[in-house]
Amino acid sequence: MPELRKDPISGRWVIISTERGKRPSDFPPTPKRAGDPKKCPFCPGNEAQTPPEIMAYRPDKSGANTPGWKLRVIPNKFPALKIEGNLNREGKGIFDRMNGVGAHEVIIETPDHQKELADLDVGEVQGTLWAYRERILDLKKDPRFRYMMVFKNQGDAAGASLEHSHSQLIATPVVPKRVLDELDGAKKYFEYKERCVFCDILRQELEERERVVGENTGFVAIEPFAPRFPFETWILPKAHNDLFENHDKETFPAMAQILRDVLRRLAKALSDPPYNYMVHTGPVGNHHEAIYHWHIEIIPKLTKVAGFEWGTGFYINPTSPEDAARFLNETPSD
Repeated sequence: MPELRKDPISGRWVIISTERGKRPSDFPPTPKRAGDPKKCPFCPGNEAQTPPEIMAYRPDKSGANTPGWKLRVIPNKFPALKIEGNLNREGKGIFDRMNGVGAHEVIIETPDHQKELADLDVGEVQGTLWAYRERILDLKKDPRFRYMMVFKNQGDAAGASLEHSHSQLIATPVVPKRVLDELDGAKKYFEYKERCVFCDILRQELEERERVVGENTGFVAIEPFAPRFPFETWILPKAHNDLFENHDKETFPAMAQILRDVLRRLAKALSDPPYNYMVHTGPVGNHHEAIYHWHIEIIPKLTKVAGFEWGTGFYINPTSPEDAARFLNETPSD
């Protein structure tokens, strides 16, 4: 029988439609585009096809905007928001507007056109995560920016415009609504129980172990109790921390290990699906140390959002998180 489940953070309801229950083999493989590295602007030797780099990891000390890099960060050539200008926020009757000021950067995770993030070794994944941290800390110095959203679109169906593996960072002058909803739910929970809702979720998941799909010294990966999508997976630090960028370098090997492990399990279980992941961290300048708990949300692109979801805000998920956890636990990461 279908089941309604309520997310304890946002209060959002989802429908777990067990009568439509789907196994990994029920989701058809997604065809991939065959890109030509010679024409790819993200490949070594084509640096002149991108805007000048913001930073790069160059173990051989090669010059900026030349080959020899292991990771490269550049401005997005077609930015959603532009870094130049003032906000000039104003009201027009009941409406509000401001200039589209922000930052939009691309993190090119590897010089190898054929590799995805899950194919990299732990050290290379760690370098990608560390680059996120470095760029967030730098952009936080700009008083115009209120939120830093790091995200990855892997595959055409997930919104990737280029097949070369990369992530993006957009700094916005306002806190996004979805993040505000999480903050509001976490604040209400804390006011009622004087505990972090994310910490309580982790505690219960580790006790029950029905939805745990990975764990190491510093991090836990779970299928959330009320997932919007099949095989939606969250990665959370075991120790309470509201900001991704607050971690020191010693934490990143474990973070890279569990992210790589989860991505590899999803790829093997689901025939290398397109996916999105988002780093949900606390806003700039707001103090949510006690109530918020940063995390990564990974969403394989397996189903479509249609009229019912858009009209109601309910999501219909054909795979229970318990089944998804079982499938992933049966899938080797190597």
